[in-house]
This record gives sequence, C-alpha cells and structure tokens, in this order.
Amino acid sequence: MSRTEPPAPPPQHKRLHGGAPETQRAELRILGLPVAAGIAIGPAFGATEPEARITRHKIQAADAAAEGTRLDAAVAQSRKQLAKLRGRLSVLPEDSQEEIAPLIDAYIRMLGPSRLVRGVRRRIEEKLASAESAALAEGEEIAAQIETQLEQAASEDERAAIRRRAEEVREIARRLVRNLTAAPFRSFADLPEGAVLVSENLRPADAALLDPSRLAGVATEEGGADGHTAVMLRALGVPSVMAAVGLAEAVRPGDLLVVDGSAGSVVVNPAPATLAAARRGVTAFARERQKFARLRRLPAETVDGETVELQANLELPVELPLIAQSGAQGIGLLRSEFLFMNRETVPDEEEQTENYRAIVEAMNGDPVTIRVLDWGGEKEIEALVSAGIVPEAADTNPALGLRGIRLLLRKPELLEAQLAAILRAAAAGPVRVMLPMVTNVAEVVAAREIYDRVARRLRRRGERLADKLPPLGIMIETPGAALSADALALEADFFAIGTNDLTAYTLAVDRGESDVAALYDPLHPAVLRLIQFAVEAALRMRMPVSVCGEMAANPRFAPLLLGLGVRSFSMNASAIPRVKQVVRGVEMDACTRYARRVMQQSDPRRIREVLEQARPETAR
Repeated sequence: MSRTEPPAPPPQHKRLHGGAPETQRAELRILGLPVAAGIAIGPAFGATEPEARITRHKIQAADAAAEGTRLDAAVAQSRKQLAKLRGRLSVLPEDSQEEIAPLIDAYIRMLGPSRLVRGVRRRIEEKLASAESAALAEGEEIAAQIETQLEQAASEDERAAIRRRAEEVREIARRLVRNLTAAPFRSFADLPEGAVLVSENLRPADAALLDPSRLAGVATEEGGADGHTAVMLRALGVPSVMAAVGLAEAVRPGDLLVVDGSAGSVVVNPAPATLAAARRGVTAFARERQKFARLRRLPAETVDGETVELQANLELPVELPLIAQSGAQGIGLLRSEFLFMNRETVPDEEEQTENYRAIVEAMNGDPVTIRVLDWGGEKEIEALVSAGIVPEAADTNPALGLRGIRLLLRKPELLEAQLAAILRAAAAGPVRVMLPMVTNVAEVVAAREIYDRVARRLRRRGERLADKLPPLGIMIETPGAALSADALALEADFFAIGTNDLTAYTLAVDRGESDVAALYDPLHPAVLRLIQFAVEAALRMRMPVSVCGEMAANPRFAPLLLGLGVRSFSMNASAIPRVKQVVRGVEMDACTRYARRVMQQSDPRRIREVLEQARPETAR
C-alpha cells in the first residue's frame, strides 16, 4: 500500500490542477508501485479529465428507440476516435507501435456486436435505463464478473490477465459514456518537453497519445503494475510510478519531481542531496541499461560453456515488443486463451491461423510453443458458453473439474480447429504444440490421434505441411503427471513443467485464498522432488524439458533448476536479462553439487537457508 513520508501534517498548498503558488515547501516522498524502470527528473504537469456527468434515470418506453439511436451514434463515434488514435501511432517508436496497436484493435472489435454493447441495448429496452447509465452499469457488471475469477487463478500471470480483461471492458464502457454525455477527453497538447506527467489515473488510450521523446516520466494516483497502461509505459521506456496515493494533493504545476520507476517513489520538491542522488541514479540506470543491452546479444551459457535456453511467456500479442527487447530465444509458452476472450463466437480455423501466423512471423525464426486452449471452470469465456461447449455455471471445484485437455477431448471439434490452425501457421516458422493439464497417458495418446488425423485432412486439402509434424508436448502441472512422467515421456515429445499449478495441486493451496496463501511454497521438498522426478524422466528419454512457471523467472532459483538438469526456461520477458546474468555467472558442476545439497533437506525453511548461504559463486 502506498504511503507518504515523512508522516508530517500536509503542506499548505493548492492542488496540482489549480491554485496560486505559496511558500517554499519541504521535500515530500510519496511511495507507490514501480511500473517502468528508470529515474525521471522534471517539472510537474497535470492533465485533467473533466468528469462525465451521468443522470441515472428511467426513460419512457416510447423513448427507448431514441436512446438506442444515441447508443449507435456513441458506438460509431468511439470507433472513429479509436481508428484516429491508431493512425497517430506512427510518431511512436516501432516497438511501441507494435505494443499498442493490437490493444486499440481489440477495443475497436469490442465496439462491434459484443456482449457489452448487447447488454447496454438490453438495459435500455428492458429496464428503460438511459444509454449512459446502461453503459456504465453493464460495463461494471461484466468487469466484476470477470474479476470473480481472481480467487481461482493459479498464478500471478493469470491474475494479471484477468485484471486486464476487466480493465478493457471498463475502458470501452467509459468511452461510450463520455461520448454519450459529450464530456471531453484528456489532452496532452500542452505537455512541455521534459515534464513529468501527473494525474489521478492514466488510461491505455491516454498512454497511446504520449510521446516518449518529450516526456520525462509519469506518476499517477491510481492504477496497477500489470494493467495495459503499465505494459504500454514499459514499452515506451518512460520511468513511471502508479498508485501513489495523495500525489495530486501534494503537487502543484511546476513543482520539481523525481520519479523513481524502479523503487516506486515520487519525490516532490527534492532537497539538494536528493536531487544529486537522483542525477547519479540516472547515470547508473543508463549504465545498467547498456549492460543489459550488451547482455541481450550474449549467449545464455554457463562459465564452463553449457548452453541454456531462455524463452518468454506470451499472454497477449501486445507483449511481442517486450519479448524482442529481452533477448528471448523464442516463446516457450504462448497462451492461446486470448483468442477466445471478450467475444461472442469461437474463432474459426482461419482467424486462428492468421493470429498464430502473425506471432510466428514476428519471432523471425525463433521457436514458438503454442499451448492449446486451457479453459477451466473458473475462466469465463463467453464464446464457449454461447456455443454450448462449456456449461454456463462453473464447476463446484473448478480446479478439479472439466478443464484443459479433458475439455478438448470431450469437444474434439474445438481441438481439431486449433490444431489445424497451428499446423498451417507452422509454415511461417518453427512451432511446437503443447497440451495443458495432462494427467495420464491415455489423454496424450488420444490427442496425438486427433493431431495426426488433422494433419492427414490438411494434406488431402492441399495444405503444405512438413513431413515431420511439429513436436507435440505436454504440461507437467499436477502430481499425477509428475509421478507418471516416465510413462508420459514415452508418448510426448517434450515436457514443460508449470510450477505454479504444480505447487498449488501438490500442497492443496489456493494462493488467492488469504487464509492459506502463506502455505504456497515452490521450495517445499515435495514440489522440488516432483520437478526432479519429471526432469530425470525426460532426460532418460533424451527429450527436451523446460520450466515455465514463476520459478523460472526468479534468478535465485536458476542455479537450483540448472543443478536438477533443467536447460530450458520460459518466463515473463522482463525477467530474462537477470536470469541470463545468473546463468552466465555459474559453473554447471557447482550447480549440480548445490542442487544435491538442497535436495537433501526436508524442511522448507532449511532449503531457504541453503539457497541463501550456499549459492554458487558468480564467476563473471
């Protein structure tokens, strides 16, 4: 939670967006969430957004058609605004354009015959709500329904994706309301060069308007580190802090600010010593970026020459520029659920092919591992419900219900369309196919039969496929899969160990449940032994095995996983440089001895002590 330091009475001054200057004030430090690394020094600039005034009232039944017409006009205006915004992206760096454009395209699609627009129209016609109040209520209801899935999410990546989906719905509803009420949008036309943008909140569409060549930094009172706005700010390379509570009250126009996007702090009116330290920090950060830039071009290999594969996880196509910047050697986990979200119908083979091919082509020859749809009862995918593929009500215990490969084998037409699209996209570059939530050999055998059948059908249709199909592998994310890894290795082409779910299932802990979250521990000896068992089974078959959970992204765990035999890691793109730095500083023999010592322990606390005290020394 953000806080201000020191805990003194608030200074006597006006808000950032109005009021006359007063007496010189002491330095004030406000803590928030670090969003985009770097240090910015510059004068404060506030860009306000006038409040949209909504009158919640019932309309007459005779006026429903007129309200529907108003809604149609607002939808058309919103689409036009977003199309214009997309056209303005040419002023941004190419990587940033690639980051932001797909999100704006998604917004435009949501303004089609989507669940949101249909729901707004239904509220107008059935509840006789005004168009703006209907848009606000429907958007909030859908977003709240999406957020109910947070408690069931097995990993922070999944929770972040859920929050982003809810954010998308609220953003479109907000745009409709502003257009319906003729409320002006935020403008950055007067933003002076070298200023720090300060605001209560910053929307993704606002971030798309920013010019990183003119802007020093960003600080907001609201927001989170994993939302679309945060992703965009990182892509723009603008030092940023969000959720700095009390910021707008503490700052007035022209105040000198120091924004530390690595530490998550904003200093208002910095003292001379603070300002000098910030300037040294700017220099140090520039050097660090240069070091990681050099590191990106260096191989991920240990001191004694052992090559390690470092790949990136991909949740949404908008993350592709971050993957390119990280130096990843491909995509180790492409979560295909993004294609099925926020839409009424299941994407057909052609649409899926187009999306997969675009990602494969963007990776320019680096391998892409596509995990087929991993739906679980806790994940709301309206298109699957509308098509009658999944029940409208979630399972009583979704983590143990119809999910992953179980659903796909029960609805083979869903799996066949996805496999066909992946096989066609594989013509654009190296691809691997991964099956989620496998627990027994029969599931792999059945999936491979479908895989081969789809390939034969595509060849008869005249599609050009390689003689040797892309490898078909499986996720190891349950104790059952880990303990039967030796049998599964006879049927699968590769393993990817999902440590997030594996930890949750092994320890019977839902990390989203506050009463037991502290028990979630990937260093529990049972979890480590399951990882070891699965890795050894793969190595006996000379089969590729990777780790793609949060353990892979933690540099502290890299020597342990290397010592257990893992040579391939997949993680969020931002973690790759630091993991590579650790990999390049250890010797494999030392990692093996280190892992052996860890695996001799039976107490998680002792394991942590060994991790801290006996870590292999870095050599370069």
